[in-house]
Amino acid sequence: QSEDRGYRVKVGDPVPDFTLTDLDGQTWSREGLQGSVYILQFTASWCSVCRKEMPHLESRVWQRFKGEGMQLLGVDLDEPADKVQGLVTSTGVTYPVCLDPGGALFEAVTLPKAGVTRNVVVDRDGNIAFLTRLFDEAEFEAMIAAVDTLLNDPR
Repeated sequence: QSEDRGYRVKVGDPVPDFTLTDLDGQTWSREGLQGSVYILQFTASWCSVCRKEMPHLESRVWQRFKGEGMQLLGVDLDEPADKVQGLVTSTGVTYPVCLDPGGALFEAVTLPKAGVTRNVVVDRDGNIAFLTRLFDEAEFEAMIAAVDTLLNDPR
């Protein structure tokens, strides 16, 4: 497994600037999320591993941490809203899922031809704290632990 796993960014880097709109029309941006811990979850309706991972993100990350001020944002790779709504409905997730037209944000964090299933955990300073690739149970648990640590950082 290569060290970058298809990522253009690495832990410690600032997250690339972004402005995304979710299916409800709410706008999310790097600037607006500054000061919070959040996860950008890259997904697509055609991605079977994403579909497998999303209910785990819902139950084990979103439901656990949303009350502690963590934000989880799905970022759908370059698909129309109706496709994305279908993905949300079929996976049962309740966290906001945003459109990434042209895959602009995905391209900012990944190398060309990189696969989709990814989570980018961002700390309160806007820096990348943890990166996942595919849905690996051990890595998923490590991500949960990392989020827990970031949220309990006594600043």
